Amino acid sequence: MSIVRVETIAELQNAAGELLLARAKESGGAGGGAQPGTLGLVPTMGALHHGHASLARAAAAENSVVVASVFINPLQFGDPADLARYPRTAEADALLLEEAGVDIMFAPTVAEMYPGGEPMVRITAGRIGELYEGAARPGHFDGALTVVAKLLHAALPGSGLAGAGVHSAAPEGAAGRRRPAYRAYFGQKDAQQLTLVRAMVADLNFPVEIVAVPIVRDEDGLAASSRNRFLSPQERSSALVLPRALQLLKARADAHEPLDIASAEELVRSAPGVDLDYLEVVDVESLLVRAENCQDTPFTGQALALIAAQVGPVRLIDNMLLG
Repeated sequence: MSIVRVETIAELQNAAGELLLARAKESGGAGGGAQPGTLGLVPTMGALHHGHASLARAAAAENSVVVASVFINPLQFGDPADLARYPRTAEADALLLEEAGVDIMFAPTVAEMYPGGEPMVRITAGRIGELYEGAARPGHFDGALTVVAKLLHAALPGSGLAGAGVHSAAPEGAAGRRRPAYRAYFGQKDAQQLTLVRAMVADLNFPVEIVAVPIVRDEDGLAASSRNRFLSPQERSSALVLPRALQLLKARADAHEPLDIASAEELVRSAPGVDLDYLEVVDVESLLVRAENCQDTPFTGQALALIAAQVGPVRLIDNMLLG
């Protein structure tokens, strides 16, 4: 079946509801594979690549209906020039999503998402939202969480016709109502965003399961990103020092050696055209810098190494689990 393309929240809810009902009838309630009546949401900003395709395939494997949103959120851009420069590839995006198993592509306008103009009330990312990427791009995560909250509400099974045929696999809530079988998929590459979305969902009681999908890397090891297309061949070659530095830390962690983060930083700074912003070893759950970062003592436990650098015109981020 061809992908269904919609632009309004009402169209999304009606299309999702009809598909949920149809798929539930087709399955007859049988188990196995994707659960009948479940909905998976893949939020994106377009300019899609094989990393996004992995999100869509993960959603398609676990849900009977998959919605992917394509919306370039102006609240996430502090620089209007950066917003204007962001790639817009709607037709290619639709083709990639269809091939990955997405049923509905939700591509709203700014007016549809923010009908009153810039919203008066936003989600605040808090202390973690001010660190790392939040320090480099003030307000970025407030804008990201605000649009994710709106998208989660828009696709929520039970909204409008979208509740038709919802499979009640999840346990009942305190009032005896069954929670919607609803999942949203985010890439591990944006580790800080993933942590903040999980916190928002938990703190504000969103009835959705957040699913993390592993980082997808190109053949040369660079983490897939919509911004990679702006790198020249020489800049891309220099950018490979980011995953090399992370792999260096991982090898030391796996061997329970001191991490010697300073030497990994020097490795990054030695690459031509690479301006290192940060390389931090943080707690996997809180993303706070570990009090014991094993700089000079043997590495123990688990941690996450976060890195960000400017390479030519492009800001790149990456991360890797240690231990």
